Amino acid sequence: MSISSGWAQQDSTDRAQDSVNSIELSSFEESLRTIIAQRKEDSLMRLDLQEQLQTLKTTDTYKKDILISQLRDLSAKDSLARRAKIEHVDSLRKITKSYAVVGPLQDTLFRLYSRIGASMPQERAAKISDKIKSLYKDDHIDLEKIKVMGSANMIDIVYEDMIIMSVSEMDAIWNETSSEDLANNYSKRIKTSIAFAIEDGSLLNSISRIGLVLLALGGTWLLLWAIGKGHRKLLRFIATNKDRWLKDLSYHEYTFLSAYQELKIIIFASRLVKWAIYVIVLYIAMPLVFSIFPFTRGWSRQLFDWIWSPFKSIFVSIYEFLPSLFTIIAIYLVMRYVIRFVRYIFEEIENEKLVITGFHSDWSKPTYNIVRFLLYAFTFVMIFPHLPGSQSDAFKGVSVFIGILFSLGSSTAIANMIAGLVITYMRPFKLGDRIKIGETTGDVVEKTLLVTRLKTIKNEEITIPNSALLTGNTINYSSYSQTEGLIVHTTVTIGYDVPWQQMYETLLEAALRTPMIQKDPKPFVLQTSLDDFYVAYQVNAYTKEASKQALVYSLLHQNIQDVCNENGIEIMSPHYRAQRDGGESTIPASYSAHDERKKNYQLDPEKEKI
Repeated sequence: MSISSGWAQQDSTDRAQDSVNSIELSSFEESLRTIIAQRKEDSLMRLDLQEQLQTLKTTDTYKKDILISQLRDLSAKDSLARRAKIEHVDSLRKITKSYAVVGPLQDTLFRLYSRIGASMPQERAAKISDKIKSLYKDDHIDLEKIKVMGSANMIDIVYEDMIIMSVSEMDAIWNETSSEDLANNYSKRIKTSIAFAIEDGSLLNSISRIGLVLLALGGTWLLLWAIGKGHRKLLRFIATNKDRWLKDLSYHEYTFLSAYQELKIIIFASRLVKWAIYVIVLYIAMPLVFSIFPFTRGWSRQLFDWIWSPFKSIFVSIYEFLPSLFTIIAIYLVMRYVIRFVRYIFEEIENEKLVITGFHSDWSKPTYNIVRFLLYAFTFVMIFPHLPGSQSDAFKGVSVFIGILFSLGSSTAIANMIAGLVITYMRPFKLGDRIKIGETTGDVVEKTLLVTRLKTIKNEEITIPNSALLTGNTINYSSYSQTEGLIVHTTVTIGYDVPWQQMYETLLEAALRTPMIQKDPKPFVLQTSLDDFYVAYQVNAYTKEASKQALVYSLLHQNIQDVCNENGIEIMSPHYRAQRDGGESTIPASYSAHDERKKNYQLDPEKEKI
């Protein structure tokens, strides 16, 4: 059903095109009739002028010059009219379909473009072809009786009482010759075609054709046998030399192909080539055999067209694509060097050789990537119209389909890309910075348009989408660590029995003992709260090692314990409740210089009663 619909649609298209062509031809025929009438009038005027010129006396020079001038004007007018007809025909030739008149052997004798009366070109071609075939089937035909006879407006090619065809002035104009010459040419072709077909169908020719067919088949079989035998010899030759030629294809300790696998590939390739040659030989032999007999020559031409037409269309397409190819190469070369120049500029900015006020050096790489993407997009837009098939519906459909898939499937990716661009120009952090995002703390190891990757102190790599960074808070520990220093701080809760002055001195001493803590600016202590059971002291110290906070805190906590124990201060936070009936202090024995461990804390049970 789909095939019928396709043929019906094509047939309606052809009829519509033929209708348009018919209108064009009818308009041209109408103008041609006007031109012919004007030319007849001009011819009569020319004859009249020539007669007047002959009757003039030799002394009438003035009148003679006038008549000669008028004759020249008529000749020029006729020349212009003929040029106009040729130009009109040339314009119609591009849109008008021609129809072939075929001989008895299905060979094209000539083509028709114009109609005569109500007969369209295709109808004329079909009727003329049928008449030529009927003449060929006449066993008593006398080709000398095919003659050319002229009439008022037509020249006919006739055989006895049958008019084979008529040649009009329109036909002559299409073929850029005179009606008489065209008719004689057509008559000669018809005679030659019928004579050749008669000779071609004789008994002797039939016997010779059978012999040629057998010879062609025998030659084809012999060629196929030789190819098969040559292939077998080739395989034996490869098998004999395989140990010398074939080695394992390997890189380091990995073997891509062993010698045995290489041998199998070579054998498979040789067989593939052999069968490809078989197909080519048979495909060449079939048109050759079909071309021997007249009734199968159409098949031969069809088979040859099936082979040649694709290659011809490829060669023609390549030839027609050459101007566009040169344009594409020129665009590519120009944009390539433009991109190189842009890259050079941004590399100079990144290396701080070129300073632009308000433009930070760490913006150079992402900005270059954006500009490069835009330049590539602009290059593609310029090249796209020059690509083969870019204007076809199929190409446009695929482009729309890819665009829809990209837009539907990449909304999240685009959001992350936009967030990446915003973060780049916000500059909340840079590579190597120690940052905290939500509950995640780590060093920035990679920053792209889509994601940011952090490496934690546990050597964990965490990937965070840029859209999440843009919607949350980011703490950067490294921003001021090298200039003003990062303040590390920790809180210790001590009972009210310890004087705050002593506690200040203790915590400051612990901070100053800690490696990677700056002596200047000096550490300082803050009392952050006065609770029911204890006082909260916060020690603050400056460090430039933002990426080693865990180690700094660990050492600081160790020193706080050591200095508190040395000063006889018990750390009992948040609060400590114990029944010390003779119990000792919690200070380790190694800090017994203050003799705190020897104190006995006894409780009086009677005093504890309510």
